[in-house]
Amino acid sequence: MTNRTILAEALIAQTPWAGATRAPLAGDASNRRYERVTDPVSGRTAVLMDAPPDKGESVESFVRVAEYLRSIGLSAPEIYAEDAEYGFLLLEDLGDDLFARVLKKDPSKERLLYEAATDVLLHLHQAPILSLPSYDPALMTDLAALALTKYAAGIQGNVDQDVLDRFELRFADILHRETSGDKVVIQRDYHAENLLWLPERDGIRRVGLLDFQLAMLGHPAYDLVSLLQDIRRDVSVGTEMQMINRYIAGSGMDDHEFRTAYSVLGAQRNLRILGGFSRLATDYGKPQYLDMIPAVWSHLMRDLEHPALVSVASLLHDALPRPTPQNLARLRPQ
Repeated sequence: MTNRTILAEALIAQTPWAGATRAPLAGDASNRRYERVTDPVSGRTAVLMDAPPDKGESVESFVRVAEYLRSIGLSAPEIYAEDAEYGFLLLEDLGDDLFARVLKKDPSKERLLYEAATDVLLHLHQAPILSLPSYDPALMTDLAALALTKYAAGIQGNVDQDVLDRFELRFADILHRETSGDKVVIQRDYHAENLLWLPERDGIRRVGLLDFQLAMLGHPAYDLVSLLQDIRRDVSVGTEMQMINRYIAGSGMDDHEFRTAYSVLGAQRNLRILGGFSRLATDYGKPQYLDMIPAVWSHLMRDLEHPALVSVASLLHDALPRPTPQNLARLRPQ
């Protein structure tokens, strides 16, 4: 057994799952690993999170945000056991019914599930906020610039410093102008593969929450963009428009200002993902993320049509190569 296997067993041994069987669950883009832990007698299950500190992972932020979300009535996993020093958590098992899986089997539930997920955001954004770092224009600009420094440069072989400087100056100004105001807790990866459908629960508790450990304080439109401009599954345009309307009506936010922020933050998020997925391929040997870049591109091009983004739209159209098969091949590890 590896050292981490021994450490995990030591944590589990202190719980009702001592002696349980373990089976791997699908992971994500991070260095975290997940296993389902099953008691062979009772059949009761839990989830083991393995987050190695030596690979930059930490369980402390997950625990803090999970406890906050549960305290305001949302369905984040209960923490059964914790080893913060070595990076292990034993969590409540919320099941396998990810939104993406449920909707693949029954697309007719799209509106039902997305209304519930939008209502979760309305509830979260009206709750007292948790003290967290701010997802501010400077940080958002730095991350959006990955589209130039990792995606475009990975294909073209160099960074045009003049283009990069002009983009950063203009985009930071847009973010300052269009996404200011009161901040809320944003989970940052709020989409169909991080949301679980729990129909046996009531109201907003029907939505199980995952992968929120990178939560920050940001604009209320951010998680709605993450939900509706989902690169892992196509959300219908009708559902997207209905959920934006639902959020504006429920929050009382100014219609024009919210829709503008939605497009601006959509552009920021999709630029970040464009660069981030390129970096996962080129720097970390994970070329499977390149397969989602055409979907990212499609959302980005639509966001850039908004008048608020006119000062960067033409610059980005010229600077970012289209994600053709030939261009994406240049990002694949050799």
